[in-house]
Amino acid sequence: MWIKPDGGVVIESKYFHAHQDVAYPIKGLIILASKRHIKCFDELTEEERIDYINILSKIRKAQRKVLEIEHVYYFYNEDTTHHFHTWMVPRYEWMYKFGRSVESVRPVLLHARNEQNNVETLKEVMEAIRALTEELNK
Repeated sequence: MWIKPDGGVVIESKYFHAHQDVAYPIKGLIILASKRHIKCFDELTEEERIDYINILSKIRKAQRKVLEIEHVYYFYNEDTTHHFHTWMVPRYEWMYKFGRSVESVRPVLLHARNEQNNVETLKEVMEAIRALTEELNK
């Protein structure tokens, strides 16, 4: 059982659901999570792997089309206290002051959480969630 995220689920399949973690107010930052409690990619069944890549690709296409996101960093870790999930972190121009490597992602996330957590940004994030949800559920 999982808790409904702020903004709701942007897309759901038989094996996965995707949502934005609004604690990090970055338009289009999506977390794709397994419904089944597993921790590692190699624990996915063949059917789950196919569903995973299909839904991941569908989200990425919607990010590009609806939010004009050109670049995304993808992350998942196996030592999480939660279950299997993949972070899709978009890259915006303002982020490049933190660098262009994977090492820049943590400072970007912290900056967003600590410095951009305001009513205006949250409104933009919620609108992005709405737009992605609409596109992904056509």
